[in-house]
Amino acid sequence: MVSKAAFVLLGVMIIVCSSYSNAKNIEHLNMMDANAVITKNEKFCEICQDFTTKVISFFEKDGTAINQTLYHVCSHLKSLEQKCLSVVDHFISILFAEIAKLQPEKICKKVNLCENKGLAHVIKYDDPCTICHNVVSEVLSKLDDPDAQLEIIQKLLKGCGQIGNFSLQCKRLVLEYGPIIIVNAEKFFEDKDVCTAIHACKAHQIAAIEQQFLPDLVAAAAV
Repeated sequence: MVSKAAFVLLGVMIIVCSSYSNAKNIEHLNMMDANAVITKNEKFCEICQDFTTKVISFFEKDGTAINQTLYHVCSHLKSLEQKCLSVVDHFISILFAEIAKLQPEKICKKVNLCENKGLAHVIKYDDPCTICHNVVSEVLSKLDDPDAQLEIIQKLLKGCGQIGNFSLQCKRLVLEYGPIIIVNAEKFFEDKDVCTAIHACKAHQIAAIEQQFLPDLVAAAAV
């Protein structure tokens, strides 16, 4: 299972691609002739791949900010700070190695944006900003899946075997502090306003969107 960045990229890719078409027209794709549908979907595929590449580049360039966020966690571990930094560096290398493996063409096919069929099931709103926050929220919610977190821990433990004499200590640190590092890495991406960064939202829309979804988020947290 790919890392959190991969989940986010999948979600953002859907968002950006969706903003290039009017939702009402998409809802009527099944009424158009087959050639028109194929032509429209080919355009979606082309746009999808182009913006997926840009989104991947966006996250890769933001590596320094992620490092600083996780380094801050290590600063509270006192005598273990340096070892924690080593684990964080290893985690970051795994994270961006996963991002580097992503191929826009395969991603777009996986979410059915490069297939010859209608896209009405993907688009639910005609406002790109609303779509963005909806999809990102849905994607981020999957990060609470214990299986996804276990997959990351397993990758970190496997990587510890390549560190040499520090291998055993590395594994202990991963088991003890890995969950903390993962949570903080997730928090970084949650706090990062991806929708504004990719221009799916304008600044004045953010407060309105947050107000719209806040009651649902509070209700979900109370369950």
